[in-house]
Amino acid sequence: MADRMPPDEATTLGYFETLSNWGRWGTDDQLGTMNLVTPEKVRQAAGLVQEGAQVSCARVLTTQNAVDVRQPVSHFMAYSGEEYALHEQQPGELQAASDYIGMVFHGFMITHVDSLSHIFWRGKLYNGRPSHLITTREGATVGSIELLKDGVVSRGVLLDIARLRGVDWVEFGDAIWPDELDAAAQACNVQVGPGDILLIRTGDFKRRLVDGPSALENRTGPQASCLPWFRERDIAMLGSDTANDQIPSGYQDMVRPVHQVGIAGMGLWLIDNCNLEELAAACAQRNRWEFMLTINPLRIQYGTGSPVNPVAVF
Repeated sequence: MADRMPPDEATTLGYFETLSNWGRWGTDDQLGTMNLVTPEKVRQAAGLVQEGAQVSCARVLTTQNAVDVRQPVSHFMAYSGEEYALHEQQPGELQAASDYIGMVFHGFMITHVDSLSHIFWRGKLYNGRPSHLITTREGATVGSIELLKDGVVSRGVLLDIARLRGVDWVEFGDAIWPDELDAAAQACNVQVGPGDILLIRTGDFKRRLVDGPSALENRTGPQASCLPWFRERDIAMLGSDTANDQIPSGYQDMVRPVHQVGIAGMGLWLIDNCNLEELAAACAQRNRWEFMLTINPLRIQYGTGSPVNPVAVF
């Protein structure tokens, strides 16, 4: 087992320099690691489709109010079908139902993509732009989720850490470590490379399904020491069945190092709160841990992210 001593805070703060992608794709770049999803990468991903089997990696959107839900989804019917059951259809009458949905998707429950306008460090967002460009009046005038208007198609790779450990789920507050990422990849005979979308399963969503909601003070996720691992492999996106950070982080200033260094420093797009249970079962059934992954965020003008339904295709 590799040394699992977490890097001290000074080392982690240094990741803003040593792992930075600022200027890598030019001073005007807003795409960050999405630059790594090239046409060649999309063709590689398409070549992984053999069966046409599709698996959703999203959680169900519900109006549930729970201790781990900061702002419940608002869903009500503007029109329903109840009134039409009371009379015969009239000539020219259109019978239809319509809903209203409102949500704060950032948080710990809704499956969503974080755009590069979501996180700042010392008043700067990715590539050195000032945080005041994300305004109260308009929103993300740079780094908006609109940059992904054409969707994302790339090779997805699942590393199932709960399976590697032989447990149903990783316990609260316990971290995911770089040597485990290596071991999971080796066990599944898969390599993570440039432009890939890496999904890490901890089993935390299964825990919630079995044990119910729990307070947010402790969560599992990648330890800060995983950040160089992500950078060395040049992944385009990182997703997990948690919010992609160990909570608490163990650091005084770096409360969410994967978010802070990843988004603001590396320009790494994150997918928080996936449901990876069905995907893990599909991968284990096939003994195949790579697939085409499609992600289509909503075209939210000036949005700092979007709820999404990632779909793996085998």
